[in-house]
Amino acid sequence: MARKHFSRKERVRIFDLHRGRCHICDEKIQVGEAWELEHVVPWELTRDDSDDNVKPAHFSCHKVKTADDTAAIRKADRIRAKHIRAVPPSSFPGGKNSKWKRTLSGKVVLR
Repeated sequence: MARKHFSRKERVRIFDLHRGRCHICDEKIQVGEAWELEHVVPWELTRDDSDDNVKPAHFSCHKVKTADDTAAIRKADRIRAKHIRAVPPSSFPGGKNSKWKRTLSGKVVLR
C-alpha cells in the first residue's frame, strides 16, 4: 500500500481542524513557519491516514519525533520477524546450533 499524498486542500482542512497547533509541542504554528502533516501513530505501523491520526506539526518537532518513531518501527519489525520465525536459525559455522565452531584464528573445528 502506497502512502497517501495530501492535496493542498486536504492540508488546509487538517490544519484548520486542529486550529493550527502543533500536536507535538502544542504551540501555534505561525504564518510563514515550516510545518508538515505528521502521523501520531507511525504510518508504517498502522497504515492509518484518518483525521484522528494525521495532525499538523512544526518541521523541527516532526524531525525529532520521526527519529524516535524509527526506532519503535524497527523494533516492531524485529518482533514480527521473530514471531513468524522469519529469522533463520544459527546453523552457519560457529552458530549456537551448529556442531562446528570458529576459533579466534578463523579456523572451523568440531565442537
